[in-house]
Amino acid sequence: MTSLLAQEETSTPIRIGISACLMGQPVRFNKSHKRSRFCTDVLSQYVEFVPLCPEVAIGMGTPRQAIRLVSDSAQSTEVRAVGSDDPSLDVTAPLTQYAQEQASQLDDLCGYILMQKSPSCGLFGVKRYLKNGHPEGTTQGIFAAEFQRHHPLLPMEEAGRLNDDALRENFLVRVYTLHDWRTFMAETQGSLTAGDLIQFHSRYKYLVMAHSQAHYKSMGRLLANMKHQPVKAVAEAYIASLMSALAKPASRKMHTNTLMHLQGYLKRALSAGDKHELTDLIHQYREGIVPLVVPLTLLKHHISHQPEGADYARQQVYLNPHPYELGLRNAL
Repeated sequence: MTSLLAQEETSTPIRIGISACLMGQPVRFNKSHKRSRFCTDVLSQYVEFVPLCPEVAIGMGTPRQAIRLVSDSAQSTEVRAVGSDDPSLDVTAPLTQYAQEQASQLDDLCGYILMQKSPSCGLFGVKRYLKNGHPEGTTQGIFAAEFQRHHPLLPMEEAGRLNDDALRENFLVRVYTLHDWRTFMAETQGSLTAGDLIQFHSRYKYLVMAHSQAHYKSMGRLLANMKHQPVKAVAEAYIASLMSALAKPASRKMHTNTLMHLQGYLKRALSAGDKHELTDLIHQYREGIVPLVVPLTLLKHHISHQPEGADYARQQVYLNPHPYELGLRNAL
């Protein structure tokens, strides 16, 4: 089975959908763009982006009249995308249909990065208006909401939120995990066994621990009771639980707990001085004195240099959930 550490060298690209304006394409209503340098200059070295602009795709062109989301009343759950200047322009149905088409065609995506505040692509907190023009609460963009409805497990995030170090790291943990799962399923196609699932989970055990103790326990129970269940059904329940667990932010306390559990695999291998040094760095991390990468780097050093007794720890995805060169844990 392909290891996570080898994903960068695999021939299967990690494909991520992205709002075209974030790639520097002048597709916004005023013919401008919202280039994300992190996406174009950094992340593009590791993934294959699939840029889309729903509004241009449905024929609105550039420049164009801006649209906004409107509801008939504050209590209504129905939202329509209409022209800001001419409310008779209603593109709700075309945007919804385009989202359905793309959701069907792009079923190999491992993530999606969307433009914040966009009436079509915004994922969180897009302004919603009443017919009289008064703002009334927030909602999701039409395209984003429909695409997410078809792919509820897909990691989706807004470009603006990726400026937050923790959200950026969390998003890419989920992207690489989903890619690893799909690689695993492709390799076991037609021959997936309970043992295969248990082996896969054994690599993710401590990553799950760092994100959700509840899922850590429930996933263990799920795999422990597979005897009388179809493996395919268990696999579907497993990946749903895994992606749900990783969507929960990993706290400093939970990272600390995970680091200490992994340190336990070295208790017979390290000298008293090495143990004290590692323990001290873990506590410094918990107190916010050093970032996660500091104790983690020393832990990985010791694990990699132990010829025996640390094999289980060495295979843990938690140690390398995404390319080290991205430096995603340097500020956590």
